[in-house]
Amino acid sequence: MATVLVAYATRHGATAGIAERLAETLTQCGHRATALPVEKVDAVTPYDAVILGAGAYMFHWLKDAVRFAHAHADELTARPLWLFSSGPLGKEQVDDKGVNVLDAARPREFDELVRLLRPRGERVFFGAYDPEAKPVGLGETLMRHLPAGRDAVPPGDFRDWAAIEGWAREIAAALPLQ
Repeated sequence: MATVLVAYATRHGATAGIAERLAETLTQCGHRATALPVEKVDAVTPYDAVILGAGAYMFHWLKDAVRFAHAHADELTARPLWLFSSGPLGKEQVDDKGVNVLDAARPREFDELVRLLRPRGERVFFGAYDPEAKPVGLGETLMRHLPAGRDAVPPGDFRDWAAIEGWAREIAAALPLQ
C-alpha cells in the first residue's frame, strides 16, 4: 500500500473536489491517500507518491501550485508524481475549429514543470463555474462586469467524474500495494 498525497490549489473549490475524488478512488484501490491544499502541506517526504493539481485560469496554473512545485522540486522528483489541471468549461471535447479543448487548456507552466519534475503523467479535466460565487481577482471581477465576459463563460459543473476516477485507478495500478 502506497501513501499518496493529492496536493492542490483551488480558487472556488472545483479543483478541491477533483483532488478529493482522486484520493477517495486511490483509497478504494487499496492505497492511503490524502487530499490537502498546497498551503497546508509542510513536507512531501512522508508520502510515497504525489499527485499535484490546480485550477487554470487564462491558460495559467494557479501560482500557489507553481510555487509549491518549485519549493518541493527535490522531494517531488524523488517519488512518483502526476500533475493535473482543471479549468475548461463546457461539455464539448472538440471546439468549432476542431481543436481538442482539454489539450488546448493545458497550462503554459506544464512544459517547464515537466522538465523540472519529470512526472509520470498529466491530465487536464473540465472544471465548474458558479456565476453566483464571489469573483476572485481583478480578471474575474472584470469578466463579470463586461457583457461579453458574462456570456463567454457557461455556468455549470462540467467535471467528468468517470474520467477522474479512471485516471485515479490508472495511478493506483502503477503504485505498489505492499
